[in-house]
Amino acid sequence: MSIKRTVSRKRVQGRAVGGAKKKSAAKREDSELSRQLEDLREQVDIVMPEMTARIAALEHLLREKQLCTRQDLISARAFVRMQEA
Repeated sequence: MSIKRTVSRKRVQGRAVGGAKKKSAAKREDSELSRQLEDLREQVDIVMPEMTARIAALEHLLREKQLCTRQDLISARAFVRMQEA
Protein backbone atom coordinates (compact mmCIF):
# COMPACT_ATOMS: atom_id res chain seq x y z
CA MET A 1 0.00 0.00 0.00
CA SER A 2 1.47 3.35 -1.02
CA ILE A 3 1.55 6.41 1.27
CA LYS A 4 -0.49 9.32 -0.03
CA ARG A 5 1.03 12.73 0.28
CA THR A 6 -1.35 15.45 1.44
CA VAL A 7 -1.26 18.75 -0.38
CA SER A 8 -1.02 21.82 1.81
CA ARG A 9 -4.10 24.07 1.67
CA LYS A 10 -1.85 27.08 1.56
CA ARG A 11 -1.00 26.45 -2.03
CA VAL A 12 -3.82 26.09 -4.49
CA GLN A 13 -3.08 25.96 -8.19
CA GLY A 14 0.40 27.35 -7.67
CA ARG A 15 -0.52 30.45 -5.61
CA ALA A 16 -0.72 31.18 -1.92
CA VAL A 17 -4.14 31.30 -0.27
CA GLY A 18 -5.10 34.27 1.89
CA GLY A 19 -2.29 36.49 0.72
CA ALA A 20 -4.13 39.73 1.46
CA LYS A 21 -1.96 42.81 1.65
CA LYS A 22 -1.21 43.93 5.17
CA LYS A 23 -1.06 47.53 6.34
CA SER A 24 2.35 48.96 6.90
CA ALA A 25 3.61 48.94 10.48
CA ALA A 26 3.31 52.73 10.75
CA LYS A 27 -0.31 52.71 9.60
CA ARG A 28 -1.18 49.88 11.98
CA GLU A 29 0.48 51.77 14.82
CA ASP A 30 -1.39 54.97 13.90
CA SER A 31 -4.71 53.17 13.74
CA GLU A 32 -3.99 51.49 17.10
CA LEU A 33 -3.14 54.85 18.69
CA SER A 34 -6.24 56.38 17.15
CA ARG A 35 -8.39 53.58 18.57
CA GLN A 36 -6.82 53.96 22.01
CA LEU A 37 -7.40 57.71 21.92
CA GLU A 38 -11.04 57.19 20.98
CA ASP A 39 -11.45 54.67 23.83
CA LEU A 40 -9.92 57.17 26.24
CA ARG A 41 -12.29 59.89 25.02
CA GLU A 42 -15.25 57.60 25.63
CA GLN A 43 -14.06 56.82 29.14
CA VAL A 44 -13.61 60.52 29.95
CA ASP A 45 -17.07 61.31 28.55
CA ILE A 46 -18.52 58.66 30.86
CA VAL A 47 -16.57 59.68 33.97
CA MET A 48 -16.78 63.50 33.74
CA PRO A 49 -20.48 63.92 34.62
CA GLU A 50 -20.04 61.64 37.63
CA MET A 51 -16.98 63.56 38.83
CA THR A 52 -18.76 66.89 38.36
CA ALA A 53 -21.72 65.68 40.38
CA ARG A 54 -19.47 64.43 43.19
CA ILE A 55 -17.57 67.72 43.35
CA ALA A 56 -20.85 69.64 43.50
CA ALA A 57 -22.05 67.38 46.31
CA LEU A 58 -18.82 67.94 48.25
CA GLU A 59 -19.10 71.70 47.80
CA HIS A 60 -22.68 71.55 49.02
CA LEU A 61 -21.64 69.60 52.14
CA LEU A 62 -18.78 72.00 52.86
CA ARG A 63 -21.20 74.92 52.74
CA GLU A 64 -23.89 73.10 54.72
CA LYS A 65 -21.46 72.14 57.50
CA GLN A 66 -20.09 75.70 57.39
CA LEU A 67 -16.54 74.44 56.81
CA CYS A 68 -15.93 77.07 54.15
CA THR A 69 -17.58 80.11 52.66
CA ARG A 70 -18.94 80.61 49.18
CA GLN A 71 -16.03 82.95 48.53
CA ASP A 72 -13.59 80.15 49.49
CA LEU A 73 -15.14 77.89 46.84
CA ILE A 74 -15.02 80.65 44.22
CA SER A 75 -11.34 81.28 45.04
CA ALA A 76 -10.58 77.55 44.84
CA ARG A 77 -12.20 77.31 41.41
CA ALA A 78 -10.27 80.35 40.21
CA PHE A 79 -7.03 78.76 41.45
CA VAL A 80 -7.76 75.55 39.57
CA ARG A 81 -8.51 77.46 36.36
CA MET A 82 -5.26 79.37 36.75
CA GLN A 83 -3.34 76.09 37.14
CA GLU A 84 -4.99 74.65 34.01
CA ALA A 85 -3.86 77.60 31.87
